[in-house]
Amino acid sequence: MDTMVEIFTERADNEIMAAESLKRLSEEAKAKTDFKIPKKTTFYSSVISHSYYAIFYAAKAMLLTKGIKTSSPDVHKKTYEEFENAFVKTGLLNKKLLEIYNDLIVKASDLLEIFRDEKWKRGNFTYNVIPQANKSPAQESLINAKLFASAIKKMTTI
Repeated sequence: MDTMVEIFTERADNEIMAAESLKRLSEEAKAKTDFKIPKKTTFYSSVISHSYYAIFYAAKAMLLTKGIKTSSPDVHKKTYEEFENAFVKTGLLNKKLLEIYNDLIVKASDLLEIFRDEKWKRGNFTYNVIPQANKSPAQESLINAKLFASAIKKMTTI
């Protein structure tokens, strides 16, 4: 396997582990006690962010298998567009994977304000500012990241 492909798939795995850890830290009383975290504190927004980055790095790995590199400026937007053009529009990948990727881009942009130009895709899609309100979207994001990264990892190791 290409070294950069391997690096990006490992980064995707690391992002999933970070998301899982932060989710547990948000939900498990013992973990909160061990780390001296206030009972009401949650990290669901970070779970969404790390889930997105798992998808982003998996997509970059997949693109590299076709010799496609993306870089700044607008690396996130370029990666999404190249992924769509190279794999979804050509029928090489399931459209569901692109939908998962797109959904996480929107969540990350709303929560972190780093993808402002992607917001228009969903109009008024927003989250409550209370971190606890992001529990359900965080769980969905983590499931989607695992599905996406797993599918890409299988394809990049063939």
